[in-house]
Amino acid sequence: MSIAFLLTTLVVVVTPGTGVVYTLATGLSHGRRASVVAALGCTLGIVPHLAATITGLAALLHASAVAYETVKYVGVGYLLFMAWAMLRDKEALVVEAAAAPRPAARVVASGVLVNLLNPKLTMFFVAFLPQFAPADTAGSLGVMLRLSAVFMVLTFVVFAAYGMCAAAVRHRIVARPRVMTGIRRVFAVCFVGLSARLAVA
Repeated sequence: MSIAFLLTTLVVVVTPGTGVVYTLATGLSHGRRASVVAALGCTLGIVPHLAATITGLAALLHASAVAYETVKYVGVGYLLFMAWAMLRDKEALVVEAAAAPRPAARVVASGVLVNLLNPKLTMFFVAFLPQFAPADTAGSLGVMLRLSAVFMVLTFVVFAAYGMCAAAVRHRIVARPRVMTGIRRVFAVCFVGLSARLAVA
């Protein structure tokens, strides 16, 4: 495995995007456990993109402007929904020891959708991974799967670290409702900004 692949993958994963914003928001809003579950959901959201790349669906998406635009604008719509949900989520304003944790399935589902509806991730797999896999050889599929596994592991580790850091300062922040309201608005603006960037890409 080349150093170039590891470095490029690390840069791509560490750079803040929809998954990072979602994991940070979850860590601040619902705590450490939820942030790790959110990181897992975002990681699982990579699997459909990998499957599309391997089966050739990504090439079809790349070749069809209509298909690409459809996926793109569904993703834009979901990011706007996330912004709206962030603004109306009042659970983050109060910390109660006996409060019921947010259902893991819901956290995972949101994380999966955040990455599933991001066509740029599929384009990353189409343009980047093949450069490190031998073309037209029997071992190319295995190499791509191993590289994808590395990408997913790094994604989970980095996202979980982001979320854990956010959760670590959660109790200090939530004690100040105005600060938490401001942070929620910042995350909502981030989701709107990411949706706008995706829309004009």
